[in-house]
Amino acid sequence: MDQFLMLAADPTVWIALATLIVMEVVLGIDNLVFISILTNKLPESQRSKARKVGIGFALVTRLALLGTISFIVGLTAPVFTILDEVFSWRDMVLIAGGLFLVWKATHEIHNNVDPDEEDDTLDKTKVGMAFGTVIVQILVLDLVFSLDSIITAVGMTDHLPVMMIAVIVAVLAMLLAADPLSELIHRNPTVVMLALGFLLLIGTTLIADGFGFHVPKGYIYAAMAFSGFVEVLNTLSRRRKKTTARG
Repeated sequence: MDQFLMLAADPTVWIALATLIVMEVVLGIDNLVFISILTNKLPESQRSKARKVGIGFALVTRLALLGTISFIVGLTAPVFTILDEVFSWRDMVLIAGGLFLVWKATHEIHNNVDPDEEDDTLDKTKVGMAFGTVIVQILVLDLVFSLDSIITAVGMTDHLPVMMIAVIVAVLAMLLAADPLSELIHRNPTVVMLALGFLLLIGTTLIADGFGFHVPKGYIYAAMAFSGFVEVLNTLSRRRKKTTARG
């Protein structure tokens, strides 16, 4: 208790907490976009439940990883070397997660551009399997995003309570934004393609990071924000044309 009060009285701790919360919320955007796209493939009655399960698992995973900080730090230690390039367990997880994300985004883009009615995951006879498949895919990517998130947190502060509070706040923000973001993606087909493009970008970045080519996340999110701004302008333009046509 005394240690907690000492931390609370330290201004640098509050600065670290605020910075870490912002970082964790930003890092959670990737996770949330993926969850939104996948859950929108489910029947409407199951979407909210799937989002809560996915985000709940993200919280559990992050807190569990925080409880094994020494293990997390060990994941960045070199494991083997190929052509003078050193790889750690973290690198391998990021590469595997990035490849999965690129494959999934490419598959979804193909389904949107050239839908195959014979391979409909929303077939009413396969609803149970579709729900389970979506949840499994969310859990797999939750693990990848959680690992990246916690390693970032460990690099910014050495106070466990600060990291836990930042993670909880960030996941709560994801929970609040999940339904509105999913509805936005569902109502606007062009936003779906934009979000899938984001996933391709994120997956490629994870692969590059795993191979030692670090791309500053600020560039990635700036590109995503600019693309989102352009899409907002396109949406407003389409609505204005519709209103003019009706008039």
